[in-house]
Amino acid sequence: MVLLFFIQMFFIYVLQSISYGTRYAGSTDNIEKRLSEHNKGRCRYTSGRKPWEIVYREKFESRGEAMKREKFLKSGQGRKWLDDNLSG
Repeated sequence: MVLLFFIQMFFIYVLQSISYGTRYAGSTDNIEKRLSEHNKGRCRYTSGRKPWEIVYREKFESRGEAMKREKFLKSGQGRKWLDDNLSG
């Protein structure tokens, strides 16, 4: 008997608009699908700044951990952290 366990992972991601240079941080359980949704204009905030590319991602074992990190990245300190770590 073989038991298979599926461990769902959650991600935070940072997108950067190729056209405008602006960034967007979010969380999901499927980064590729979410990027496609952003680039198809299915997300209100990002629809006017297409196309987008992923410039940063982190993996978490729970949705709560991912959402906590997403909230940080959207704060003033988080934006500064992104500026310091993604520039260059």
